[in-house]
Amino acid sequence: MINRVLIRIKVVQLLYSYLLTENRFALESAPLQPTREKRFAYGLYLDMLYLMAQIAGNIRQRGGQRPLYDTRFIHRIATDDKVRSLFQKYSGSADPYAEVEKSLTDRVKESALYKKFLKSEDPGSQADEKVWQDIFTQIILPDPQLNRIISGLEGFTLNGVDRMREIMDKTFSNFYASSDNLPDALKTLKMSMDKARELYIRLLQLPILLTDMREREIEENRTKFLATSTDRNPNLRFVENAFVEVLRNNELLDKEIEKYGRRMSEDEDIMIRSILKEIVGSDIYKEYMAFPATDFKMDCELWRNLYKNIIFDNTDFLEALENKSVFWNDDLGIMGDFVLKTVKKIADSPISATSGVPEVMNPESMFVMPMYKDDEDARFGSELFGYVVNNKETYKGYIDEALDKSVWESDRLAYMDIVIMMTALAEILHFPKIPLNVSLNEYIEMAKAYSTAKSGQFVNGLLSRIFLQLKDEGKLLK
Repeated sequence: MINRVLIRIKVVQLLYSYLLTENRFALESAPLQPTREKRFAYGLYLDMLYLMAQIAGNIRQRGGQRPLYDTRFIHRIATDDKVRSLFQKYSGSADPYAEVEKSLTDRVKESALYKKFLKSEDPGSQADEKVWQDIFTQIILPDPQLNRIISGLEGFTLNGVDRMREIMDKTFSNFYASSDNLPDALKTLKMSMDKARELYIRLLQLPILLTDMREREIEENRTKFLATSTDRNPNLRFVENAFVEVLRNNELLDKEIEKYGRRMSEDEDIMIRSILKEIVGSDIYKEYMAFPATDFKMDCELWRNLYKNIIFDNTDFLEALENKSVFWNDDLGIMGDFVLKTVKKIADSPISATSGVPEVMNPESMFVMPMYKDDEDARFGSELFGYVVNNKETYKGYIDEALDKSVWESDRLAYMDIVIMMTALAEILHFPKIPLNVSLNEYIEMAKAYSTAKSGQFVNGLLSRIFLQLKDEGKLLK
């Protein structure tokens, strides 16, 4: 269901942001033209980082584990030379924060922030790492004893403390914006794949929600004080649609919906009402309701047409997708195609010889597509991402060597083009089962869609030149 076309797109999109900011996180530098206040603020900033590292190291669990110390944020500041120098400077009795360190450690250890951190279901994630900004702003910085110590430091001013806070805020922002953590990036990639799967399930759930709302409307119309004859004797063809009954009664689909939650979005009713209004007012709906009789294939065909001509273009639906997930608008094209294939699969279901109804009516029918075709596809995204990250300098070298320097300079290339070509190189060098022309065509199409107007032609020419060179060197055997 999640095919390699979508996997390649997601890998390239994530690599673009990952490689663009890789290894960018660093502590703030000392001011170039320091005033007395700036020197105080920067020194206090380093002191606070040192204090956080000390507190993290003091909090241990049974077995000696140090959960807070093992976070990526603490690892980065504790290995920075500027902070490491403070460990030496403040060793022994020279530490001005020794008297407050124990009480702060105890407060952090007993805090709801720490207890929530220990229960995290996604250790190492960005949300998980945010615990340090919360600890700093809610526990460390407001501490009265710490503030008394700070007020006694040489050069103390309230403006200096405020400036230190600004530097610390910038440090946290830069840390969260950095993407130089491969395991974290792979988690993001997996989450993106999971969200694509959820979109597929939500799209299959949509006819059920629309039918339920239409049924409620019909019941409300029946009980109106001035109900018309049509209100009292409505046409129930839409709400009794056999395709929707297949979706409603399928056990696998129901389990998938339950896993993601019954509600599609916070504004589900508004979105469903908007789509339903457009459906009921459409010629597709009116023609379907006016037919003398319908059969199973016509019931399926109705929803295929509604998906293609109304649902996928509905403004409120697209807005709901964007609010629910940053990935979904990009995923809709491919996931929409898979939904239409699922509709066709249901429509083409053979008739049972015993019951005389389509076999897909069986609640245990397996028409819901699996997330991946096989284990190779399931591994493909993370492996491809890893190959690019681990060999990026080699791939950049291939690209630079193949460039016609009289026409192009490597530092003037569109960065998306570079990422696309590096990913193509990783695929053709490490996935021998994928035909060379398949890989080349996929990445050319991606360059056309996601980079500049001339990128498709440029990527095609440069990759072809690199492939010939690699074949001559015996590095490419396809």
